[in-house]
Amino acid sequence: MKQLIVDIGNSRIKTGKFEGTELLEEVVFSDLKGLKSYAEQLSIDAAIISSVRYDEATLQEELGFPFHYLNVHSKVPFTNNYGTPHTLGVDRKAALAGARAFFEDKPVLVIDLGSCITYDVLDASDTFSGGSISPGLSMRFQAMHQQTARLPLTNLSKGSLPHLSGESTLACMQSGVYYGILHEMEGFIRQYSMRYPDLNVIICGGDSFFFETLTKDHIFVIPNLVLYGLNRILLDNVAL
Repeated sequence: MKQLIVDIGNSRIKTGKFEGTELLEEVVFSDLKGLKSYAEQLSIDAAIISSVRYDEATLQEELGFPFHYLNVHSKVPFTNNYGTPHTLGVDRKAALAGARAFFEDKPVLVIDLGSCITYDVLDASDTFSGGSISPGLSMRFQAMHQQTARLPLTNLSKGSLPHLSGESTLACMQSGVYYGILHEMEGFIRQYSMRYPDLNVIICGGDSFFFETLTKDHIFVIPNLVLYGLNRILLDNVAL
């Protein structure tokens, strides 16, 4: 079976073309027009869309091809014991499903570095009970710029990481954001590893490549984890 996987985030539309469980191609779009044009060129058997920007009716009207819309009624490969299960974001749900596509029967911490940073854990019995949400990389830079009178807007460069001790205001901001996130992540990993001694960790999301230095024997960087998770959810639901 050939599947089209679509993840519509706050700023980008990420797609994956799968055959069974194999990812064949990834393409990113800025708008629905580009996605529609791409989908019209494909021969697919099933599709799934996860969206934090558009409702199902809008997508049906704009895209013109059948798809499964990820929602609270979609079958997922874990038990959702979240205190407010209807508020669990579709991106978090897909990332957790992706974790099970890579690790079966083991506790997994998923750290998703997107607009916000989410920390979510599945235990060995496939139960999700909760996690944490903190501001993402760009959000931290924007907050410093918007909520102060003089701090400029900056970001990190893909080619190099900041020094611990910045020698200019920009460098200090970059150091504070990068190492603040790094040590935050290390703290969560340490705390959850004490609770689950055989814990595996997956770091994913658009900013995950900045933190590839964390990769170890039990820590993995899988930027496209959400696509794998959505594919797992689609295969479970089309088999119903």
